[in-house]
Amino acid sequence: MKVLFIARSTLYKDKGGDTVQVLRTADHLRSAGVEIVVKLTTDHIDYEAYDLLHFFNIIRPADILRHIRLSGKPYVVSTIFVDYSEYERKARGGFTGLLSHVVSSDRIEYMKVVARCLVNGEKIVSPSYLFYGQRNSIRKIIRGAAMLLPNSLSEYNRLYAHYRQQQRYTVIPNAIDPRLFRSPAVPPERDGRLVICVGRIEGRKNQLNLIRALKGSLYQLIIIGSPSANQSGYYEECKKTADRNVSFVAATDQETLLDYYLRAKVHVLASWFETTGLSSLEAAAMGCNLVITDKGDTREYFGNDAWYCDPDSLSSIREAIEQAANATSGGPLQNKIFAEYTWTNTAEKTAGAYRAVLGK
Repeated sequence: MKVLFIARSTLYKDKGGDTVQVLRTADHLRSAGVEIVVKLTTDHIDYEAYDLLHFFNIIRPADILRHIRLSGKPYVVSTIFVDYSEYERKARGGFTGLLSHVVSSDRIEYMKVVARCLVNGEKIVSPSYLFYGQRNSIRKIIRGAAMLLPNSLSEYNRLYAHYRQQQRYTVIPNAIDPRLFRSPAVPPERDGRLVICVGRIEGRKNQLNLIRALKGSLYQLIIIGSPSANQSGYYEECKKTADRNVSFVAATDQETLLDYYLRAKVHVLASWFETTGLSSLEAAAMGCNLVITDKGDTREYFGNDAWYCDPDSLSSIREAIEQAANATSGGPLQNKIFAEYTWTNTAEKTAGAYRAVLGK
């Protein structure tokens, strides 16, 4: 079985959680005996060499339509259905923020695609997208898919509620690599005042409100990540707002993150939306207590074993951090992650979905 992964053109240049998902899934599928090749949407592709196409990020349909049309191959989609609408309405400034109050989220995404093309020179891979628009393009992709691979049942339900287009699906959870993130034999001494936030620095991740929430506190906050390609202004605002209790560390490899995960008592993702929060899975696996947004699909993963916050409320963020910092580290969630959320399990479920599609 030979499968082609097709991912966004900025997968390596502007790394995010989907970068980890694509590369780790590919690595572990190869270990399971599936031949995987990773290409970017802008690459030239010989489709005949593959049995199946696997796309990522259904919210970027302009990257997908052309490949579906040219290949004639069956395909699956890891939907990674992120909803930006609340962030756009409540926290995003400028022209886009104003428009979000009167224009649908699909229309906003359409305008972003056109803007990235005109301003940044980001190629629209599928010219037909300009005719179909965001909503109809996504519905077309869902209809034609052999299977959808959401990261949770919650994600699939949100996707169906928004687009009213059914398709068979298999839930493929996000995960950690237990070969790297493994529980130490001797529990580390954690700094009860050390709070970390691992993630790309951008408005949706809400680092600015996190900085504001801990302003004047005794907590030391380390924000680990690089600014998103189009949000340098947001990054500058974060740095300008930060007190001396805040430090910034550029995006680093997962091996280096281990030290931070083992020293910190609390890991925070106070995002406006998360399908999962890969860094939350990693941090919890290493025994950090989690503070995470209550927006998105997070409860399906973390249940009652995390502290949830409202990203729009500084008091909610700070209160959740205080509760997590005063609680015992680790616990049932740590064990659950090692049992259920590993890339090996993810690869096995993905391979099973491939076999179901191809009748093998």
